[in-house]
Amino acid sequence: MSNILITGGAGFIGSNLALKIVSLGHQVTILDNLSPQIHGPNPEATSPLYKSIFGKVHFIKGNVELKKDWLKAISGKDAIIHLAAETGTGQSMYNIKHYCNTNIGGTATLLDVLTNTKHSIEKLIVASSRAIYGEGLYLCNQHGKVNPHSRLDDDMQKGDFNCKCPICNSNVKLLPTPEDSTVQSSSIYGITKYNQEQMSLLIGESLRIPTIALRFQNVYGPGQSLHNPYTGILSIFSNLIKNNKNITVFEDGLESRDFVYIDDVVQSIILSLDNSIMRYEPINIGTGVSVSVLKVAQKLIQIYGSTVNANISGNYRVGDIRHNFADLSKAKEILNFKPKYTFEKGISLFGDWVNQQVINDNNFQDSLIEMKNRKLFK
Repeated sequence: MSNILITGGAGFIGSNLALKIVSLGHQVTILDNLSPQIHGPNPEATSPLYKSIFGKVHFIKGNVELKKDWLKAISGKDAIIHLAAETGTGQSMYNIKHYCNTNIGGTATLLDVLTNTKHSIEKLIVASSRAIYGEGLYLCNQHGKVNPHSRLDDDMQKGDFNCKCPICNSNVKLLPTPEDSTVQSSSIYGITKYNQEQMSLLIGESLRIPTIALRFQNVYGPGQSLHNPYTGILSIFSNLIKNNKNITVFEDGLESRDFVYIDDVVQSIILSLDNSIMRYEPINIGTGVSVSVLKVAQKLIQIYGSTVNANISGNYRVGDIRHNFADLSKAKEILNFKPKYTFEKGISLFGDWVNQQVINDNNFQDSLIEMKNRKLFK
């Protein structure tokens, strides 16, 4: 496949992916709206991501909700890598219509075009998210493998942030989450991503276009926006540290995520693109290792040689999960995917990159005030 469309291709994942695909000798077209939240008010001057791809790809500034932009973008293309989406878990809980319009509506418009117009698309890859699972898979000593419901506000108000067995309400042990786990998103963002992937898999199969939905864990690495206060805790923490501000760690700091380095994510997409088997299914992409949020904060403070503190607040955000990390069995079997970057190696590379950047305050506290005013931050 030599002519590839990447939506959201000026973003963090998309720009890294575009440069990799170009280096492999393919032609790349990018469809992106250059959102000011990610790229700043003047992308040509304020967005390192946009500047990194400028002149190396065919760029279309457009909106995935508009049919005319899709028609222009897919003309003559062999494959689509659909990354364009709004991605803030917290922000999705109060910008509900916007998240649904962009993530679900934009994908629906794509699928309408693929269904009702002539095209040459031979493969569709959709960026999904671990957020669809909600809390993921756990083990109860009495009832075996279970999928806990979203945590209760009453429990978290008392400082009990742990997940419970949905049957007996006892504490449970975290397990890696496979693709066949129960889907019970705890945020609007997660709901939109599940809708997005399910529509794509359904229509992809009906049109006989091989379709893979990659359920990414928490992606990080050089190039991640350092001024977007809504996504990416490594970037948010780095911004605070570099502005000599203490880090406020939510809950008890022991909540954990599976942090996957950008180069591994790019490789997973390349492997999906090269996979010649007719498939219509979701695949987890991560490291298969969970790391606590407190450890992330402490490691970044160490890397930057800072004297700021990581303070455990006991506060929490509605829509956040306690833990999740990926079961990579399917990714290894189907894609031969094996992450190359440990968290220690990846965060060191990320820190080296941050140390070379000019960082302005991203007003993270303002985003918390927005959530608190809507009773979503407590």
